[in-house]
Amino acid sequence: MAAERGLNDEETAHLFGMCEAAGCILLAVSGGADSTALLVLAAEWAKTSKVKLVAVTVDHGLRPSSSVEAKKVAALAKSLGVPHRIAVWKGEKPETGVEEGAREARYLLLDEAAKKAGATHLATAHTRDDQAETLLMRLAAGSGPAGLAGMRAVRKRGDLVHVRPFLDVPKARLVASLKERGIAWIEDETNTDETFARPRLRGARAVLEGEGLTAERLSVLARRMGRMTDAIDRVAAAAWAETARRQEGKTVLDGAVLLALPDEIALRLLIRAVGGHGDQEPDRLARSETLLEAVLQALRTGQSLGRTLAGAKISVRSGEVEVSAAPPRKGGT
Repeated sequence: MAAERGLNDEETAHLFGMCEAAGCILLAVSGGADSTALLVLAAEWAKTSKVKLVAVTVDHGLRPSSSVEAKKVAALAKSLGVPHRIAVWKGEKPETGVEEGAREARYLLLDEAAKKAGATHLATAHTRDDQAETLLMRLAAGSGPAGLAGMRAVRKRGDLVHVRPFLDVPKARLVASLKERGIAWIEDETNTDETFARPRLRGARAVLEGEGLTAERLSVLARRMGRMTDAIDRVAAAAWAETARRQEGKTVLDGAVLLALPDEIALRLLIRAVGGHGDQEPDRLARSETLLEAVLQALRTGQSLGRTLAGAKISVRSGEVEVSAAPPRKGGT
């Protein structure tokens, strides 16, 4: 198999085209191959654009070498003429769910850094390989169409626009881009630690690709699921405007209309209503599906129903579905 080649100037300009309207881009750079390529290629592209760059490295403090690695990134950024900041995750670290905790902390710190820098965009170096791993993890977790749309190349994060220029680029091409320039990167040993799900999936890559589950095909699946999800969301938004009404601190859905809708659209409406009154979005699609089945059955039979989900109270009576905030649990605060 021929060795992968690095990205050329034309390809790089095309990939960063999604950032042309940015005033300032915050680059999330851990020091690994992917994010180092993001820093290097963005710096080259920015020479011919009016976009300002600021690089940030989040030091999670989970490994003894993390602070040294962050300083290496700072030195590389300086050599490229890109301002660099180090954001440290302070405080106690979780004993379980370290990956999720680190991810949440990372984005909070990046959001803070973006505000300080006046950034309009946040760029991360997720690749086609990352997208494939994300899809497999979500498939294993039982995700629905929205989850199987994977990561999006462009996504709003509050006031920030989160861009992933390399989302359809194989990691090997980023590595090749660095090798062609003689630029080193940091290898994180946790990337091969099979106590975590992603490294286990990487270890199974050869088997999966042998069965046709290549990163390229999974990336295509994500795009198709994203296209389908966007279409469903538009239909659901129109149905919401016609069906839902606010009334005395609750949302009321017309039962007859809900019954006439395709189940997928009805499900989106129910999830939106729950999310609007609960203390969190439903965390499991299966729970929302079970709730929808119960609601539709009650509407068909004319029975009353009372359920709770994600901090919301769902009631069915007189042919209507009412969703409001659930009362505090007994003994709770």
